[in-house]
Amino acid sequence: MTRPLALVTGGVKRVGAAIAARLAEAGYALALHGNSDATPEEGLAKKLVETGCKWSGFQQDFLDDGAAEALMDEIVDHFGRTPDLIVNSASIFGQDDAEAIGEKALRDHFRVNSLVPMLLTTALHHRRPAGSDRACVIHILDQRIRNPNRDQLSYTLSKQALAGSVRSLAVACADKLRVNGLAPGLTLTAGEYGEDQLANITAMMPLDRLPDLDDIADGVLYLAGAKAVTGQIVYIDGGASLKSFDRDFVHLGKD
Repeated sequence: MTRPLALVTGGVKRVGAAIAARLAEAGYALALHGNSDATPEEGLAKKLVETGCKWSGFQQDFLDDGAAEALMDEIVDHFGRTPDLIVNSASIFGQDDAEAIGEKALRDHFRVNSLVPMLLTTALHHRRPAGSDRACVIHILDQRIRNPNRDQLSYTLSKQALAGSVRSLAVACADKLRVNGLAPGLTLTAGEYGEDQLANITAMMPLDRLPDLDDIADGVLYLAGAKAVTGQIVYIDGGASLKSFDRDFVHLGKD
């Protein structure tokens, strides 16, 4: 039996690596994208060996023109088929606000966080053979798309644009694809948050907990197999999106 093939952009480290590891456990073959290199971080590399996953790495700088088409071409050439799943996890994250925002930062955020995921989706639709099972695309978003704050403005705007594409792409590509979004809350906190601050932020959540990498990976696996679900955004955030915060979490809970 041929393993389903998943492309995970930004899939060699951090959140992308956790998603890739879970997909390897679930029996997927993997195309792992990295921006500057495609070498899996240590934990993922170990998981790929343990699971016997068939995988290959693909380096592509998403700031380059034509990056989405080039990446899809490389994957199809290597595996001889289109992905059955794309997880658009790669992103850049800036610290600008309305006073500091600039054209280049905004352009770069939209290219990496919005344009490339949209073009990967349409490239998959174009190449997906007619009559095959529908492939699945999952955009990794951010819970702040529902209640934005004033920080990281270029990042937030680009993620809102990607979130807005979910319904449109789900309709436009419905003959061959399902398209959904997953919006995590605060997850990776090492080095940025003190223990007391993190406890205070956790207490602000309606569920009195923050999501972890396993929660996000579980959400991806659910959407990948949910054959009757398209055009939806699932929030995995401890309930953070049900509330409004004036600042990014890194500025909160310090008192």
